Amino acid sequence: MKPPDLHKITEKVGDLFEFFLTLAFEIRRFMTENRGKIGIAQGDPNGIGWEVILKSLADPRLADLYTLVVYGSPETAAYYQHTLPDTEPVAFNVVESAAEARHGRINLVACGRTSGVNPGRIAPEAGRAAVEALRTATAELKAGELDALVTAPFDKQAVQSDDFRFTGHTEYFGAEFGGEPLMILCSDVLRVGLVTKHLPVSEIASHITKEAIVRDLHLLRRSLKEDFGIVEPRIAVMALNPHAGDGGLLGREEEEIIRPAIVEAFEAGVLAFGPFAADGLFAGGDYVRYDGILAMYHDQGLAPFKSLSPDGVNFTAGLPVVRTSPDHGTAFDIAGQDKADPQSMRNAIYTACDIVGHRRAWAEWTADPLQRAERERSNRDVSVKDLPQAEKEER
Repeated sequence: MKPPDLHKITEKVGDLFEFFLTLAFEIRRFMTENRGKIGIAQGDPNGIGWEVILKSLADPRLADLYTLVVYGSPETAAYYQHTLPDTEPVAFNVVESAAEARHGRINLVACGRTSGVNPGRIAPEAGRAAVEALRTATAELKAGELDALVTAPFDKQAVQSDDFRFTGHTEYFGAEFGGEPLMILCSDVLRVGLVTKHLPVSEIASHITKEAIVRDLHLLRRSLKEDFGIVEPRIAVMALNPHAGDGGLLGREEEEIIRPAIVEAFEAGVLAFGPFAADGLFAGGDYVRYDGILAMYHDQGLAPFKSLSPDGVNFTAGLPVVRTSPDHGTAFDIAGQDKADPQSMRNAIYTACDIVGHRRAWAEWTADPLQRAERERSNRDVSVKDLPQAEKEER
């Protein structure tokens, strides 16, 4: 593998300065003018979804920052509100659709009703209600009524039916919006993407291919640039086998599949490195040297991520829309007991809005490549006046 071109990396410092100037203006405009219309789907009504939603929305600052639209049952919301005596009640503004949502209010599109609430119980009726709320919100996301969608967790067993055969939200959104989405767990500490998602362990090795790794490295690089504002990310790629295969003694996937994929992606411009044994990468703290990590399978990436980032966020990358969720499940064992921590749900809402802002900034920054090329040829320093937003503000 060729070493990185340090001269080219150094040249990107100017790009970094320019991009973050654009980002600052774009996020400010997004926050002050558009207010960001964020949808929240209720998830399984027998889990902790409504509890973390209500606890998050009890903070009045959220309604000041964003226009919030919840998709779910008013009756279920009222039920869980009574189980939270120390949480400020949420006064919902019931609307027919997100088009009627009012800024400064917590809006509610009524859907996903059930005949009753049974906290902690897996039930097909609860799964049906979760799917109905999800589909209602997704339809409005497709129609452009929402800037982003945050999904509370559902139970994968309960949602299964003749017309819903998905193993998770990521797979559902991939089918709805096309392509092969990349599941990224993100926090201030880590960003971890997964090559395989919800698969039995016995099937993982057969799904690890050079093509899949190269594809996901490009997807991860693009997301880190466009969704997280990193000009040229460094990506660590994890091995599949213990000790990265020990030269083939513990498996050939590293030498025959993973390493060739890294080389191909690197030669195409992705700053990818590895493969690294998972225990050494995390236990030794080397993960902090990278902007993103590509794990081969679900638990390989999520176990260290959740240990280091207990309030992280699940983001579905590689789609034309923004979807996030808290990084926990339905937690049936504590449902209805006022024990659920809402911080991951809050972070999912904040992250969704941040990613929308980053995407708008990226689109603004890349909208005029000829002007950018002219600056690069002339080696002229980037000025605030080069940014369209600044010009508008000065007039």
